Amino acid sequence: MSKNVAAKRYALALFELAKEHNLYAQFDLELAEVKKVFESNHDLITVLGNPKIRKDSKKQIIQEAFATASPFIVNTLKLLIDRHRQSIVIDMIDAYQTLSNEARNVANATVYSVRELSEAEQATLSSVFAAKVGKASLNISNIVDSSLIGGVKIRIGNRIFDGSVSGKLERLGRQLTTNR
Repeated sequence: MSKNVAAKRYALALFELAKEHNLYAQFDLELAEVKKVFESNHDLITVLGNPKIRKDSKKQIIQEAFATASPFIVNTLKLLIDRHRQSIVIDMIDAYQTLSNEARNVANATVYSVRELSEAEQATLSSVFAAKVGKASLNISNIVDSSLIGGVKIRIGNRIFDGSVSGKLERLGRQLTTNR
């Protein structure tokens, strides 16, 4: 079974648990934290993938590292260790987030701006652009990019809405060169 197919199966199982117990929001937050830990801590991945370390020790590491997480999530991580699938944790979390977003009619958006956006600005962008892409709301992650000069550039899936000054200048330059 391919890595991606296995990740989707475990994600679907977690999603069904979240649906059954109405824990979407809690699972979303906790899985985001688990993903951060796995992405930033390469030693953890190395230890969990080491065949010389006993499964019991690996499970104890998971139990201690994610003690505040839901038992469903911790048990899923332990199950992945039992089945030698610890390498699919990040893929599983991404697949879960996709399922959760679809169920709640939410999309992920990356907003590039010259400065950090306030909560009110993010809420306004979410309501305006969610309607444009047919979603109820957006999960916004803000990235500061001083090369934009001003305005914002928003990426939702494979769609880009470029309202930045640098984007407008680039389009104007292309228009001037093609109209010669």
